[in-house]
Amino acid sequence: MRKIILAAAIAGAALSISACSQKTEDATSAAADSASADAAANADAAATAVTGAATDAASATSEAATDATATTTTETTTATTAAK
Repeated sequence: MRKIILAAAIAGAALSISACSQKTEDATSAAADSASADAAANADAAATAVTGAATDAASATSEAATDATATTTTETTTATTAAK
């Protein structure tokens, strides 16, 4: 009688563990899907930020080159006028 009760308890525990394991597997899968979606969204946001920063840097470089050219032209004109 004692062995039958022990066997029933072991069988019940095994069924409980397998049910718990399935719930854990489902929860883990859902968490992994969520993390994947978050990573994709963060990568998109980072790409947008990098593109914006590159555009801003290109604009600033262009403005600096224009300013440098204007300054050089003014200095050359002033030097030529002073030399005459």
